[in-house]
Amino acid sequence: MPRNDQDGKRAVSLLLCGDVMTGRGIDQVLPHPAPPGLHEDYVRDARDYVRLAEARNGPIRTPVGFGEIWGDALAAMEQAAPDVRLINLETSITTSEQWWPDKGIHYRMHPENAACLTAARIHCCALANNHVLDWGYPGLTDTLVTLRRLGIATAGLGEDLEEARRPAILDMGVRGRVVVFSSGAGNSGIPSEWAAGVDTPGVDRLPDLSPVTARRLGERVASVKREGDVVIASIHWGDNWGYPVSGAQRAFAHALVEEAGVDVVHGHSSHHPRGIEVHQGRLILHGCGDFLNDYEGIHGYAEYRPDLTLMYLASVDGTSGRLSGLRMLPMQLRQLRPHRASRRDVEWLCGVLDREGRRLGTRTWLDTDGALVLQWA
Repeated sequence: MPRNDQDGKRAVSLLLCGDVMTGRGIDQVLPHPAPPGLHEDYVRDARDYVRLAEARNGPIRTPVGFGEIWGDALAAMEQAAPDVRLINLETSITTSEQWWPDKGIHYRMHPENAACLTAARIHCCALANNHVLDWGYPGLTDTLVTLRRLGIATAGLGEDLEEARRPAILDMGVRGRVVVFSSGAGNSGIPSEWAAGVDTPGVDRLPDLSPVTARRLGERVASVKREGDVVIASIHWGDNWGYPVSGAQRAFAHALVEEAGVDVVHGHSSHHPRGIEVHQGRLILHGCGDFLNDYEGIHGYAEYRPDLTLMYLASVDGTSGRLSGLRMLPMQLRQLRPHRASRRDVEWLCGVLDREGRRLGTRTWLDTDGALVLQWA
């Protein structure tokens, strides 16, 4: 039988995470690391990111197990038991050596290390982002083949435009369907050359955040959406740092809700969580923050506390698509994996989300179990 929320309506539970960057340093501590050579200006060996993390928080015993890399988040996922687990996977899954020459950073994870995704029982990976083609078109193909082999749905990346625009459709039987569209904006750092074409591979790169672009996405939503479907637009957009949400971004998110039939906007690219909005009863995550990365030993931007991350657990009315509730579980990244955040850190993060959310019409409070809870009008 379908789950029901407090009003007796059918509820769909979603686990939404921001950028999961399992390449580079994280790939090096997993059981099957890719060749460590990099083509960055300052770091030429991916193992240096491991050394930086160890210098900050102590030795890391390797290899780290596929489930172990998720730290305390793994048990929290199992306890929450969401219907759908969606992440923005921000890496190429490949051993290709055809690195993209005009980019300063290149993420890749060995295909055998992709078992870390099945260890966390990820259902779907949004792939329209600025690192998925870091190792060229062979890396694109390897990524799709690997995720397909593991039974993980994908959206936002394809061997041509049709495939890149094709949504992931997650059929939950009597619970209905969750439909995931994945797109990326140029202001997130996605090169224009990465846009998929009629006969060329790439990502679903948005030309802009205009009303016309929102309507065109709405036409695609309308072509697949059935009564009772929950539609998620997973969008890679905006700068890495800072709390302000641009007017263009808010307007685009509102248009997706008002005109395109989108029920959840799953926004990512920022390296730290941003304010949360609820528009016409629909959840808008403007910036989820990173969930896994290898930035632990890198200095800078300390005022944003990028080591603090969130698991977003949303309950959505499957009949109307309206948000029923949102709980967020705070984690801290240490030794390249998430740990339960301290009470002091949780209180700090709660204050930030509450401050930024007030500008968007929401409030955030701290529950007795350490979770953050969203309130909206």
